[in-house]
Amino acid sequence: MTTVGVLCGVLLVSGCAARPALPAHSERLRVVTTTGILRDMVEHVGGDYVDAVSLIPDNSDPHSYEPTLRDARNVVYADVAFSNYAMLEEQSVIKTLDANLRSDAINVSLAEEAVKYAAEIIPLVENVNLDTVWLGLRAHGSGERYGATRTSEVLLSATNATGPGDIFAYLTGSFGNTERYFDSSDGFDAAQGYRDDTMSLPADAHTHLSWAFTKPGVYTIDLQAKLKVSDTAKPVALGHATYTFAVGVNPTQAAKQTGIKNPVILDKGHADLTANLDSAALEVRYDPGGGGEHSQQAYPASQVVVDVPAKALAEIPKGSQYAFLGRPGQHVYQLAQAVLGKHVHGEIDPHLWQNARNGMAYVQLIRDTLIGADPAHTAQYVAHAEAYLKTLEATDDYMSAALAKIPQQGRYLVTTHDAFGYLAHAYGLSVAGFVTPNPATEPSLADRRKLVETIRSLQVPAVFLEPNLASRSSTLQQVANDEGIRVCPIYGDTFSNEVNSYEQMLRFNADSLNECLTDSTDRKTS
Repeated sequence: MTTVGVLCGVLLVSGCAARPALPAHSERLRVVTTTGILRDMVEHVGGDYVDAVSLIPDNSDPHSYEPTLRDARNVVYADVAFSNYAMLEEQSVIKTLDANLRSDAINVSLAEEAVKYAAEIIPLVENVNLDTVWLGLRAHGSGERYGATRTSEVLLSATNATGPGDIFAYLTGSFGNTERYFDSSDGFDAAQGYRDDTMSLPADAHTHLSWAFTKPGVYTIDLQAKLKVSDTAKPVALGHATYTFAVGVNPTQAAKQTGIKNPVILDKGHADLTANLDSAALEVRYDPGGGGEHSQQAYPASQVVVDVPAKALAEIPKGSQYAFLGRPGQHVYQLAQAVLGKHVHGEIDPHLWQNARNGMAYVQLIRDTLIGADPAHTAQYVAHAEAYLKTLEATDDYMSAALAKIPQQGRYLVTTHDAFGYLAHAYGLSVAGFVTPNPATEPSLADRRKLVETIRSLQVPAVFLEPNLASRSSTLQQVANDEGIRVCPIYGDTFSNEVNSYEQMLRFNADSLNECLTDSTDRKTS
């Protein structure tokens, strides 16, 4: 099988533990996966006919892992690559995979392709109940007609702004650091291509932002969008639009003032200023109920007024990271980011494997992919997959039986982050709450209060913590201790030394849920 010795793409050079590496030459099929869960599936189907390694080490978080040069070398040597979904793994992992994989190698994104094998997809819905609209930025559509891939970028630039004060759009990271994307206070530099007022998004993704305004009144901001298909390609223009904000004033009156007829007032739920790759236009996508893209309606930017009500007035926090807004204690009108931390994601829940039936769909897709790459061993791959599918079917039955024993009043799942929707949906549980949607984000005081209220009102007997997140998930443990309930283990995205196979993971989770939720009178902290 062919060997290529050129590494390309953006890599993080760092030390790494001695993990298995793919050989430069092998009679066996060389397979690279993003996660250990996928590696385990490949090893069961491929047996002695494959060499398989994962880029993300066991015990590591796929949402935040940064690849190394060793990882890139493994990709170069691979004949087949399996990833889960473009927005589960960190974008740098996907870029390392796509940039370094040989042109004759096979590259499969399992979550999307497994639908052909009856995998069940759940939309990723973020139901954040805000007092004001939650306003983000979105790149909608695949951009296939321009040749876009999942490593392509959409560049959104602010080119002008009007209003009585300054406009800022910024992101607050997990540790309180801020990253400014749009800032009208220092103008907009066309000569530099609006470099200092530009942000990028992957195709078909969106991100959260905070929006701040220094004075009440009517504001406008002009945005333009371009598609950067590759690092060397000339950006493709996707249009421009003007967006209107009513800050501390009546939005209907603001619409009249700016000549907007029959305005759509964005005053609650979830909205995104959107670059539409399919129509090459900027628009607004809005859902007053706060759902994701699947429930949003599209509106022309010229029809929309974003309401920033008087109740959005907030004090500027202490800290040099907020100095661009003004002095600590001064007030600005702010649409809150709602979720702290950089969390750019697509629109399906990527944790499909938590439903054993979806895992079986993955196995069938892996089987057929290996056969396509190595038809000489078709019989072996078919036999291995058949045996493994029987094992997973028995595991599914085991999970169903174990989880059916949980009494109705105890069938509530509270976890560190939102990774168990498939498990809950498949086996009749309810996701009552989680600390944050994503492990890369930090909980706010409001998140903590909501968590406490959920535990108390539902009399939740236990909460569940992923072992690899235990050292940095103090909020869940503290709340459980305060409420006198158990903290029990559950596995989400990765293995540990004790649980190191997909089958073990599923059975362990079923046993842990059964044990900790069955006795709803046991509210002692473990």
